Amino acid sequence: MSDRLQIEIEQESDGRWIAEVPELPGVIVYGSSRDDAIQKAETLALRALADRLEHGEDVPAVAH
Repeated sequence: MSDRLQIEIEQESDGRWIAEVPELPGVIVYGSSRDDAIQKAETLALRALADRLEHGEDVPAVAH
């Protein structure tokens, strides 16, 4: 496995940070800081991957 899941991060006009993992639909979170948004996105991505594995669904290739 050679690819990593990418986290896209952007600051909204109201100051909140939004982070999204495009390879995992639905993994989009808001945070009060850049680091907070990244942490929340990583946590939700892991939950989404675990759920897919549990249900026998395909998961994107992720590097170790």
